[in-house]
Amino acid sequence: MELETTISKSIRTGDDRANYDAACKQLLSEKIILAWIVKSCVEEFRDCDVRDIASRYIEGEPQVSEVPVAPDETNAATVIHGISTEDATQREGTVTYDIRFRAIVPGTEDVIALIVNVEAQNDYYPGYPILKRGIYYCSRMISSQYGTEFVAANYSDIKKVASIWVCMHPPKGRENTITSYTITEKNLIGTVEEPVENYDLMTAVMICLGGPASRSEPDVLRLLDVLFSSETGADEKRHILQQDFDIPMTQTLERTVDVMCNFSQGVWDKAMEAGMEAGMKAGMEAGMEAGRKEGAAQTMLNSIKNLMETLGLTIEQAMSALKVPDADRPKYLELLANSN
Repeated sequence: MELETTISKSIRTGDDRANYDAACKQLLSEKIILAWIVKSCVEEFRDCDVRDIASRYIEGEPQVSEVPVAPDETNAATVIHGISTEDATQREGTVTYDIRFRAIVPGTEDVIALIVNVEAQNDYYPGYPILKRGIYYCSRMISSQYGTEFVAANYSDIKKVASIWVCMHPPKGRENTITSYTITEKNLIGTVEEPVENYDLMTAVMICLGGPASRSEPDVLRLLDVLFSSETGADEKRHILQQDFDIPMTQTLERTVDVMCNFSQGVWDKAMEAGMEAGMKAGMEAGMEAGRKEGAAQTMLNSIKNLMETLGLTIEQAMSALKVPDADRPKYLELLANSN
């Protein structure tokens, strides 16, 4: 019997959403993809070529989430895996990072510890600010260096850390943005100048995507938008990666793109089905209370609003999903405007 592939072992159990998230993390674990992220988000690598970052500066073999990469399927030159993604304390519990790895700062022997997290949910504020979680992760990565990177009072050996978050469905005002949060020096009284390396120890970065159609230049936002797009097929993704980003399609990368596209479609189909059912139910209940004519319009309006809220669709996308006739669409645009 053939051995399980890396991807099949990762997705053997769980629902489509969990499987899709696992495939996303697997895709981001490709060194060349991480190199694009690091170049765009970490100042020390901004002037480096992405191929140099992938081949020379990303070191070690970090691990992807809790799922180890099966050795029979791993191309060790292109996929990173290995060091623990777990960080545990007795009081604070266990933190599991999506992807954790180390990179050597160009021109030095210094090392930066990095983690990349994928926030694939629609809500940018899942009950708390994601940024605060990113800063907390930075703090945990620094404190966990005690006993490994430094001992006793040798605080000069602390390594810089970075927490990078890829947010697939941010609020409109944050789309197509990359924002970095760092420690800086600010003189309150008098003027002093501390060496930067003594306080520049953590960076939290929010990468907020906005859709592949909104960008044409080959930057990291377009790269990630293309990779995670549910509307771009596997063949087109492979073509864009090769032609626009000069990324060679290894067997592992091709397989991961295919798997992610398949589960992306499954997640979308199930969400559409659930959203349609919930929308129609809510609309029917509202329609019973109104007159026949007004109730029909209210039913459709509630269905449109429900799809917009549950799936993050625009009003045009929601009306297309519900097959609203073109002649009726201006009426619902007006009704929606008046209901806000």
